[in-house]
Amino acid sequence: MSNESESTYDVVVIGGGIQGAGVAQAAQAAGYSTLILEKTDWAAGTSSKSSKLIHGGLRYLQSGELSLVQEGLQERALLLKNAPELVHSNWFYLPIYTHSQHHSWQIYSGLTLYWMLSGCQDGAKFEVVPKTQWNELAGLETKNLQKVYRYHDAQTDDAKLTAAVVQSAVSLGAKISCPANFINAEKTEDGYRVCYENSQETEGNHSTAHQSISCRFLVNAGGPWINQIVSTISPPPRSIDIDLVQGTHLILDKKISDQCFYLESPADGRAVFVLPWYDKTLLGTTETLFEGNPEDAAPTEQERQYLLDVLASYFPDYTGKVCGEMAGLRVLPSGRQKHYQRSREVRLITDQPSQPHYVGVYGGKLTGYRATAEKVVKVIESTLGSSENWIDTKTLPLILPTA
Repeated sequence: MSNESESTYDVVVIGGGIQGAGVAQAAQAAGYSTLILEKTDWAAGTSSKSSKLIHGGLRYLQSGELSLVQEGLQERALLLKNAPELVHSNWFYLPIYTHSQHHSWQIYSGLTLYWMLSGCQDGAKFEVVPKTQWNELAGLETKNLQKVYRYHDAQTDDAKLTAAVVQSAVSLGAKISCPANFINAEKTEDGYRVCYENSQETEGNHSTAHQSISCRFLVNAGGPWINQIVSTISPPPRSIDIDLVQGTHLILDKKISDQCFYLESPADGRAVFVLPWYDKTLLGTTETLFEGNPEDAAPTEQERQYLLDVLASYFPDYTGKVCGEMAGLRVLPSGRQKHYQRSREVRLITDQPSQPHYVGVYGGKLTGYRATAEKVVKVIESTLGSSENWIDTKTLPLILPTA
């Protein structure tokens, strides 16, 4: 049983990335009193080191993940409507060369299916770029170029989007504690007792305060740290084996284009994006198996060269320099397949098959955070029951975070 002096919440969420922020918003919107704990800052981990894309994931059609793509496209439409200050549509150019792994008819078929999965929206139609316009494509290599398609997807500032979702959760009544270092959690008769440390700066002095709270349901949205968190919970809830896969991006000091380019790496056929990022260019990403402490994730020289080789292949006359870099970690279920061939479907792992009081959120995409949070709330409802004071997150506007 919980101590009477302890604060009690219906839901406590560990992790202030986009998945944790989404769960906090959705849980509070569903009528559950919610607290979210974040150890450093909102989106400090993977959620600020993504490709900053709001998309269905055109390449996931290759692995037959149609439901994942459709969900992403539905969420893209919602974000364009609910967060116009944070999410904007853009053209993505996809060039086909004589040496490309995919033929023009395959790209045409994929883009047609992508459009159909979006609900055949007029704004989601794709086009063939006339050859007469190829010289307007920001210096794109035209030797052996056979065809260029362009289609619509969307971009965002991932850190600002995460902060906006946290702000929305708070406006609904959710409580936040950041920075808050999660220490451990212990199963109780009616949920979990959670211990954490609050860090505070007052008049130049740094202090920490030990806190103990109770919750009826615990959500582990720790991203790359998810299984580290599992190990501090007593008894340890169920978990799955994971691989951490590093994705590195380079920031280039000259903007190549106001539009986006979806390119194929000559080395292994993977997708690499060249994207406008404020007044610069974002180039990424890689897929490198990572071992060790997630806090030590950093671009490798091999990854830098891989990305610069792709850039040189497609934009041989570009003269910009690398002025920044970042590395984020994806959580993927362990498996024998190559990293980029594994499913991106989120996995929700509970502490017990029925009447759970804990769920771990494994994986998840930036675009699909709200849909993932909706699924987590359904798990919570299975134990806590549903509330009459329910707000649909599909209708909640997201605005630029206040300073």
